[in-house]
Amino acid sequence: MKSAFFNLFIFITIFSISISCDSKTELPLTAHPDSGSWPALFESDLSNAIYPDSVWSFENGEFTATEDQFLWTEQEYDNFIVDLEFKNADGTNSGVVVYCSDLDDWIPNSVEIQIADDYNEKWANSPKSWQCGAIFGRKPATKSAVKKPGAWNRYTITCRDNMIYVLLNGEQVNHIDLSKFTDAQVNPDGSKAPSWLSKAPASLPTVGKIGFQGKHAGAPVYFRNIRIKEIE
Repeated sequence: MKSAFFNLFIFITIFSISISCDSKTELPLTAHPDSGSWPALFESDLSNAIYPDSVWSFENGEFTATEDQFLWTEQEYDNFIVDLEFKNADGTNSGVVVYCSDLDDWIPNSVEIQIADDYNEKWANSPKSWQCGAIFGRKPATKSAVKKPGAWNRYTITCRDNMIYVLLNGEQVNHIDLSKFTDAQVNPDGSKAPSWLSKAPASLPTVGKIGFQGKHAGAPVYFRNIRIKEIE
């Protein structure tokens, strides 16, 4: 009787561990998630956002800006998946910023996942780490997967501690281990980072606000269906 009870206990324990493990998100994601039930990152009235007056608007389910100003979350996020759609105009240069710890000096105190119109001559001829899907200034995307201006693109960005994974239009285009980027100006592959990225990514906190860049370089960008899932 004792043996049977012990075996039952072992079975329940193993089953519970299995269920617990299955509930964790396995990374990297191999496809865009079914995020329809996830909470929206921003309220439609932007009541949970930080942004300058009369710059950002939300109409017909789309966020856009009239100036090069950011839309920031009030909340800080640690480990999370943010799923969204964006649409470029001709010449768009924008980005999704994560782990921002200083809104007044965001450039060296955050990590930017680049959005760009790679079909535009200016950005097509720019450094690869400035093109769409790149970790800006640090690591280029493995391929160009962005659509032409006017079409909607899908980004799924996963941030867990030092690891950031990027899915763009169903393609795994980038991942980065921030702990390996210990020099502010020279990346592990020997490439030079822009001078304004004055802090080593390995030194940055892996918690902070999430931001979306507005109308930069004279071209607008549009966002919709921005949803988030916090993970362990």
